[in-house]
Amino acid sequence: MDTIELLKNLVEVDTSNPQGVEKAVRFAADYMSGNNIKGKLIESNGLLSYVCQIGKGEKTLILNGHLDVVAGEKKMFVATEKDGKLFGRGTADMKAGCACMMNAMIRLSKENLAHKIMMQLVPDEESGGFEGTKQLVKQGYVGDFVIVGEPTNLKISLQSKGFIRLKINVTGESAHSCRPWEGVNAIEKAFKLYEAISHLDFMHFNSDHYKGSTLNLAKISGGDAFNKVPSNCLMWIDIRYVPGLSPDEIIKQIRSIADDIQVVMIGEDLNTSIDDQNVVKLDSVISEVTAIKAEYTYQHGSSDARFFSILGIPSIEFGPSGNHWHGDKEYVEIKSIRDYEEILVKYGRKF
Repeated sequence: MDTIELLKNLVEVDTSNPQGVEKAVRFAADYMSGNNIKGKLIESNGLLSYVCQIGKGEKTLILNGHLDVVAGEKKMFVATEKDGKLFGRGTADMKAGCACMMNAMIRLSKENLAHKIMMQLVPDEESGGFEGTKQLVKQGYVGDFVIVGEPTNLKISLQSKGFIRLKINVTGESAHSCRPWEGVNAIEKAFKLYEAISHLDFMHFNSDHYKGSTLNLAKISGGDAFNKVPSNCLMWIDIRYVPGLSPDEIIKQIRSIADDIQVVMIGEDLNTSIDDQNVVKLDSVISEVTAIKAEYTYQHGSSDARFFSILGIPSIEFGPSGNHWHGDKEYVEIKSIRDYEEILVKYGRKF
């Protein structure tokens, strides 16, 4: 099947829910099997991942992609072409990358490779990747270099920020609202704490590619009546920290000024050297295919690449060109799909 048609098939499955993701994973498994590539369906807490491998040799290249998407209107699950672009939910993030990986694997399976190439299609990157890529890594599905096909406009992304999600409970003292001085307003106290966190040492750390870490006050709740000073306030805070910082040290700094903290989730940063031999080789292949000098970029968000990177496996994000992912006008550029698949094939040969 042509890669554009394959992508349309993937887009038309609503994978914003577990049932849709399973349908898409099974479709991918059947498609690969129908093209003489045997793979495995791996289950974790009710979610399915798909893994297949081609080639022989000591070295292993991993191509990793996620089939889940964020929610969208029903019309977004019909892929439409216009002005050299393919619109629809997941076209860019990241079913285009997955479709290219699938057909690249099929093309490379017909060649006598002196190394192995493993493709991983996972179900839950958008919700953290804990049942997909994290479980695959835990079960030993690792290699020597990892390409995660997130949309990067055909640029090589070497770094991404880590993240920390916290719930912070702030307590005050209730009183009648006509005499607020007799109480302690927990909501006001929470805002002062948030401001204090924004001035902690970790917030001043920067690098060549990032001005600093960021805070997002994602949710706040407290109080229960107009005429009462609130005695409790709960904040949800999302921190995106600069590579090189320690999440444990960040949490330690916050605990020094806050009493009641719940750590909800930690995602490690990604930091791969531009001088890594695998990166250097990919750089040359990109230039060969596109006739343009390869470019580099650095992400503010996170991806499943972190699960490999934390083990010391050089990993990057690298995918087709598009825009508005997670938005109503999401699209991928069709030419970039062709280029991306060709890059994967040529790189897969040379790896």
